[in-house]
Amino acid sequence: RKLQNLSSLKMVRAWIHDGSDKSDFELHQTDPPQFVDLENLKKRTGIIYYKVDVDDLGHEKVLADIIKTHGYDYQDDVTCEKGMKDEQAIHDKFYKEHIHPDEEIRLITDGSGYFDVRDDKDQWIRIECVKGDMLILPGGIFHRFCLDEKKYIKANRYFTGVPVWTPYYRSD
Repeated sequence: RKLQNLSSLKMVRAWIHDGSDKSDFELHQTDPPQFVDLENLKKRTGIIYYKVDVDDLGHEKVLADIIKTHGYDYQDDVTCEKGMKDEQAIHDKFYKEHIHPDEEIRLITDGSGYFDVRDDKDQWIRIECVKGDMLILPGGIFHRFCLDEKKYIKANRYFTGVPVWTPYYRSD
């Protein structure tokens, strides 16, 4: 199946998160996760979700249409993994809560991790991202990213114009 909007298939897992550094395993020992479906995720955060056949990106016509529709004219990739050079600095940069004025687009091409996003009530929602998940976070939404227990993720990033990744960190 080619790229499609899967708002009715509920393929991504997202749940309310307390924002702590505790593992999800620790958190869910006492309180089961309160899941958020894709319709409510979009309503509460503005996030758009797609599932992509990343093993056949060269033939992804719909992905090309999204790139054209959104005006993305630059793409790169980023890999985060345990043991990489500057691992702690990269973790700190991505994990510290921040916003960008522009959309943030990530297509997970391998591995897995979590995007934590603030909803319209300033509550954390954790989104599990795995190979083939494409998230479009609207500009101006507070978020952060962290690796899961596998400690490996690779993602394509898409930009409009000159790639700028300027985070504006939330003050304490």
